[in-house]
Amino acid sequence: MSKYIHPVTMEAAVEVASNLLPADYREVYEGHGHFPLFYIPQCAFSGDTVYFEVPNGKTAGLAGVQDDGSIWMLCTPAIHEYPITFAREAKRFVESREEKLLWNIVDKRNTVHLKLLQFLGFKFLRELKYGPNQLTFIEFCRV
Repeated sequence: MSKYIHPVTMEAAVEVASNLLPADYREVYEGHGHFPLFYIPQCAFSGDTVYFEVPNGKTAGLAGVQDDGSIWMLCTPAIHEYPITFAREAKRFVESREEKLLWNIVDKRNTVHLKLLQFLGFKFLRELKYGPNQLTFIEFCRV
């Protein structure tokens, strides 16, 4: 696929879970009610999951697609060191998918992911209250 996109490993899952961007941490913990260091390594191996590297060798994030087409991504601060490379690799990952519909929800406060989703060609559908704290999330999709 790419020299920066790799099949998920436990080491990459733990590294991302231990070093999330603050907005990603809030989304997992406050939005979904999960403690990232326990939850991410467990769920990283369901569906088709990859990790992203940036040119300096740092792990930039995890992304995955479940059988129902739900897509997700969690990132580390390394994405800010090579933003153009990271965005291009994320686009490569999304465009490589064969699912007719990719969808999910994103925490409205996660502006980095909202900008990335827009760049990747996703459309925002509606706002909804979600999770244990009933935070505002935005439903998105790409057909």
